[in-house]
Amino acid sequence: MTPIEPDSLERALAERLDAAAGERLAASADRDSGRDDAGGRDDVSAAERLAAARSDVAADPSRIAVIFPGVGRMVGRDLLTADADPDDPHAWTVADAARTLLLVSTGDAVDAEIQALYRHGDGEERRGVLRALPFLALDRAIGVALVEDALRTNDVRLIAAACGPYTSAELDDDAIAQATLKCVFVGVPLGGFVGLEDRLTPEIAAMLARFAHERVAAGRDVPDDIWTVANNFPATDEVAAIEAELDHPDEGRAAAARRALDRRALLGATPSKNI
Repeated sequence: MTPIEPDSLERALAERLDAAAGERLAASADRDSGRDDAGGRDDVSAAERLAAARSDVAADPSRIAVIFPGVGRMVGRDLLTADADPDDPHAWTVADAARTLLLVSTGDAVDAEIQALYRHGDGEERRGVLRALPFLALDRAIGVALVEDALRTNDVRLIAAACGPYTSAELDDDAIAQATLKCVFVGVPLGGFVGLEDRLTPEIAAMLARFAHERVAAGRDVPDDIWTVANNFPATDEVAAIEAELDHPDEGRAAAARRALDRRALLGATPSKNI
């Protein structure tokens, strides 16, 4: 997944709001041509209200505490990219983008405001805070604490929002390893973990292979994401342990091992024994 660059976020949001406004205006015209003007004013005002809110926050950063909860009503909750998969937890919404821009507008006051926004926010508000982290000149201790809190949850959208360019740049190797395992465990696709490819280590690969072996021993399938990471490194003792399961008397375990190793080979690894 390509990261959203800071200088393109505002443009992407403006384009999406304009497109959504046009769609709603056309739908309104189909229903009642006499409401065209009113529908146009409502649709245009979403962008105008956001611009006014950003000005308010720039002038008085404490205003963000009042504005932040209502961002979804202000700009809507459509996907930022119209053709994005709505089931992809990494997909941004227009509300995510608007909240990011509001936090950027707080300037140097962001350290004083962001923790309360996260602590008192609902899931959407917390996700907006986490999405904004790469765009902010934030005290590192504050940002890392917010990421760590999100990773302690089982909310896939919070975890996905936490696992991005800020996390890959700021967390240490152990924390990156745990974040990677958490994504696999709860089903957050690693392909959206921007910057992870630059933080992969043999230790992370071995950890994921051990997790894969645990699943095989329970007769369960292994997520493909495990092999997209582990295949970056040579075969390990952990993979050999999975291969040994092929001869297990429990057919469920043997079959799970066969499926896992078949997928590993298909995704780019050469097995060390004939399977």
